Amino acid sequence: MTADNPTLSLTKEEMRKFSQAAIDMVIDHYDALPLAPVGRKSDPKMLQDWLQEPPPQNSSDPLDVLKELQSHALNDTMNITHPKYLAFVPGPGNFASAMGDMIASSYNIFAGAWLGPSGIAAIESKVIDWLKQMFSFDTGSGGLFVSGGSMANLTAMAVARHVKLRGNITNATIYFSDQTHSSVRKDLAILGFQPYQARKIPSDELGRIEMTALVDRIYDDRRRGMVPFCLVANAGTTNTGAIDPLKQLAEFCKHEGLWLHVDAAFGGGAILSPSQHHLLNGIEQADSITIDPHKWMFQPYEIGCVLVRNEQFLADTFKIDAEYLEIFNHGDTSTQQVNYCDYGVQLTREFRALKFWMSLKVFGLENFSAAVDRGFMLAKHAEKTLALDSNFWRIASPAQLCTITFAAKALDNLSTEQAEAIITDTVRQIMASGEAVIAPTRSNGKMVLRLCTINPRTKRKDIAYVIELLKRYILARL
Repeated sequence: MTADNPTLSLTKEEMRKFSQAAIDMVIDHYDALPLAPVGRKSDPKMLQDWLQEPPPQNSSDPLDVLKELQSHALNDTMNITHPKYLAFVPGPGNFASAMGDMIASSYNIFAGAWLGPSGIAAIESKVIDWLKQMFSFDTGSGGLFVSGGSMANLTAMAVARHVKLRGNITNATIYFSDQTHSSVRKDLAILGFQPYQARKIPSDELGRIEMTALVDRIYDDRRRGMVPFCLVANAGTTNTGAIDPLKQLAEFCKHEGLWLHVDAAFGGGAILSPSQHHLLNGIEQADSITIDPHKWMFQPYEIGCVLVRNEQFLADTFKIDAEYLEIFNHGDTSTQQVNYCDYGVQLTREFRALKFWMSLKVFGLENFSAAVDRGFMLAKHAEKTLALDSNFWRIASPAQLCTITFAAKALDNLSTEQAEAIITDTVRQIMASGEAVIAPTRSNGKMVLRLCTINPRTKRKDIAYVIELLKRYILARL
C-alpha cells in the first residue's frame, strides 16, 4: 500500500490480519461486557490533543489504527449493550446482526432498486413480509426500512398528509398525547405544519391518551373550520411504557375518517411475546405503524421500519421519475418487484434488512420471543424489589412494557429544586463512575427515576444492584 499504487486496497494477507484483529476486538468486547464499566470518563487533555491531529498524509499499519481507535474512542464509549445500562430505551444488539452489517458494508450494497441486486431486494421484501405477518397486516400492505423511529414517523405522516390532504395542509390538524415522542413534533415541522396545527392531548395517570379530551378537541376543531386528518397513537411511551387504547382509537378513527398512525418504536417488540402480545390488540387496524428493530428486536443501530396498510400509498407519496432512473423499471416482470427508493426519502439506501434477516435466521423467533418475555419479567422483578423496600421507595408508575418509574420518599420533604438537584447529581455521579447508567424523567410534573429492562443480558442481580446503588447515592446526599 504505497502512493505509487493508490488503489485504496490491502493485500489478501493484510485484509485477513486486519479483519481477524477487528473481529477479535469485538468478541473480546462481548465477552468482557458484564464485568466492564458501562462507560468511562474521557481524559479531556488526551481528547483535545487527539482532536487537533491534522489529516494523515501517509498510510498507517491497520493494526495500529485499531489500537488507536480502541484506546482513544472505544474505551470511553457508553456501552448501550451493557446489562446495567437501563436508561432511555436501550439498543442491546446482537453479534449475528453485527456480522450482517459488516457484510453489507463490505459488499457496499445499494438497496434502492430491484434491478441488479434482486436477491438483496428479495431479502428486504421477505423481512418486511415477516413483520407484516407479525402485526397481522393484510395482503396489499407494504413497508420500508429506514434509519429509525424518527424517520419512520416522518415517512408515515408524509403518507397521511398526501392521502388525506392531497397537499393542502391549510387548517389541517393532527392529534397526539402529551407523552408522544419528540420526533413527531420535529417531523411535523419538516412537513410544513405550524405549531398551532398540532394538538397535544392530555394523558391519564398511566400515560395513556384521554379519549374524552381527544374526542372533544376533534369535534371542537371541526366546528371552528379546522380539518382533522391524523391521530398518532402510542404503543409504548418512552416515559412510562404506556399504550394508548389502540382498539378504541382504531374504531374512532375509522368512523371519523382519520388516518391512524401507531408509533410502536418502543413497544412493537411486544408483538413477539407469547404472553403479552395482547397488549397491542388493535394495532392491526392502524393505517401505518412505526417499528424500531434496533430497540426491542435487538438489532444494532440503525434500523427502523414503517408499515403502511396500503402499499401503493408509499409509491404515490414518494415516487419521482427521472431519466437516469428509468432503467429501474425494466427488470424481470415474472416476479413482484419493489424499488424501495420509490417508497421513501432515500434514493441511495444501505442494506439494513440484512442484519435483521441474518439474526432471525441464526436465532429464530423462539429465542427472540423468549428475550422479549424476559424484559417483562425483569420489569416486574424491579417493581417487586422496590415494593420490598417501600419505606424508602415509592412507585410512580407501575411496570409497563419493561419500564418503571419510582421516587425516593426521603426527598418528599425537600423543595422541588433540592430534590431535583439530588436526583440529577446522583444519576450523573453513577454514570461517571461507570457502575451503571440510568436517566430520570418526569411523572405528573415531578422528576422521578426510571428503569427500562429490555436488554436480555440484564440479570435480576443487576436490577437489585442498580436499585441499591441509587439508594446509597441518594442517602449520601441527604
